[in-house]
This record gives sequence, structure tokens and C-alpha cells, in this order.
Amino acid sequence: MKILLSFFKLFSPETSHFLALHSLKILHKTRLLNIFFSKFEDKDFQFLGLTFKNRLGTAAGLDKNGDYIDCLGDLGFGFLEVGTVTPLPQPGNPKPRVFRLSNENAVINRLGFNNKGVDHLVNNLKNRKYKGIVGVNIGANKSSKGQQRINDYITCFSKVAEFADYITINISSPNTPGLRNLHSDENIKNLIDAIEQCAIALNFVRPIFIKISPDESTETIKSISEHILISKLTGLLVSNTTIKKDMLENSKFKDLDGGLSGSPLMEKSTELLNSVNNEYPNLPIIGAGGVMTKEDFNKKIESGASLVQIYTGFIIHGPKIIKDILN
Repeated sequence: MKILLSFFKLFSPETSHFLALHSLKILHKTRLLNIFFSKFEDKDFQFLGLTFKNRLGTAAGLDKNGDYIDCLGDLGFGFLEVGTVTPLPQPGNPKPRVFRLSNENAVINRLGFNNKGVDHLVNNLKNRKYKGIVGVNIGANKSSKGQQRINDYITCFSKVAEFADYITINISSPNTPGLRNLHSDENIKNLIDAIEQCAIALNFVRPIFIKISPDESTETIKSISEHILISKLTGLLVSNTTIKKDMLENSKFKDLDGGLSGSPLMEKSTELLNSVNNEYPNLPIIGAGGVMTKEDFNKKIESGASLVQIYTGFIIHGPKIIKDILN
């Protein structure tokens, strides 16, 4: 498997990402996946009325369009989060837009919500064979501004609600201009109110999370948390990538636009997670950001996360990271 991972990394990051996932899909369809990746005993975890096989799941971005739900689910994850999806298909930002920082176990991306649109994702959700928990991460199209941006979230929410075990509202990607403005007090209140009304109209009673940026002020995160606590929304997903790159050792990457993930994000995202949990111990939290080892996973749990997501750790270390973390 190390040889295969090394082979994939001969290609550009986006190409290697596609080749790796497509290879998993072929192995799954030919029923060879479990020969390469042995299964292990599930340890069911009850959270918010849902039964998770274990606490480790995929973060949004790994499978944006839900094209790989069945093969990823067969690897042993406790849950999957697909997306981020937008109402209309969009190509994302110009290439190159993903950069490996191999020596720092990190990635910088400025993808820009490239996806095939919500209708494509819904079709895949309808046809999935995977019986585990699948959450859906929703966003707004790049061209949408003001109220239309909020409308985009409502469009996505309405279309995925029937097929999602939980929904995550992504307001924190640094790669869609102005999206992080939704963290402001007025904007987040308007968004939460709109989502709440939509959930009531659809009788959607499953969990709803907001995925936040690790770069916002303490006051901003407190405001968002307090709005959630008095709404029908559930909790926070902490956190997305960071635009701060001062912790990088290689100076040539420090001025590169895009969100930083992987090992350098671990401390920053976990400090935010711990801070939110200490201030609002009754607020459910999913932890994400920088998980590369079992120790990182445990640190997220100890800091207040009920569930933990990985992305960069998976693409760097391959599927073996699942067993390494859960064993």
C-alpha cells in the first residue's frame, strides 16, 4: 500500500486524489477492498439520537459529490460527511489550487467549493448502499451575494434533508470570497433564523451543525454559540482550515493563498475546540483539523469533541490511518 500511495503522489494533488478514490471504488465493486483493508470490530457510539459505528469520520471535501460513499463506508469509518455542495454546479477556482507540504504533513487548498451541484449529490444519497451515518455539508455558490447567499443554503438544505442523517452549514471556507462574513452577529442570526424556519417547515429533527473558522475572534465564536443554544440548531463543527500560516517552517508557503490543513492546524483548531467546550459544555461539538495520529484523535475527544473527522491525514497516510486510530 505504501508503494501505491507513493505512486499516486507522482501526480498533481487533485489527480492523485481522484486516482486514489477511484481505485477504492473499483476495489469495492470487485469485492476486493477488504482483502487490502481488514475490518475491525465496531464500537457503537450513541450521539444525538444517532448510532455511529465509531467516533471517527470523514470531513467534508474528501468526497464532495457523494461519488464514493459506499467504498469509503466499507473502510470502517464510523460516519461520513459529504460535500461541500452548492445549489448549482461550479468549477471552483483556477488551477493549481492544491499544494502539498510533504515535510510538514500539510496541505494548502483554494479549491473554492468545486462540485457537481446538489442534485447530483442527492441522486448519490438516494442510491447509496452504505447503511452508516452520512452527514451533508452545504454551502453557497460563489456568484451569490447577500440574501441570495442565504437562499442558497435553504435550497441545499431543502433538497438534502430527506436523505441526510445530519446537516452541516459551512460558513467557514476561506476560498469563497466573503463567505466568512457570515460569522458576524447580524449575518449569523439571519442565517440561523432562515435555517431554523426551513427545518421546522420540513419537520427536520436531526442534528444541524455550523462549521466555523479557527481564525475568528473569541467574541465572534461566543456569539455564534449563543445563537445556536437558543435555536433549533444543534452544535458546532470545529474547525475548518486556517488562513494563518505563520506556524509553517517553509517560508515559501507562508504567503500562499488558501486554507491550511494537516499537522500545523492541530494545535490551533484544538485550542478553539477546548475553549468552546469549556465555555459551553452542553453544546455538542464535532472536532476536525489536523488529526494525523491516534494521539491527535484522543486529544480532540479529551478537548470536548464527541465525534472526530479526518481528511488530510487520510490523504497523506491512506486508509491504514483508520485502523491506526481506532485500534
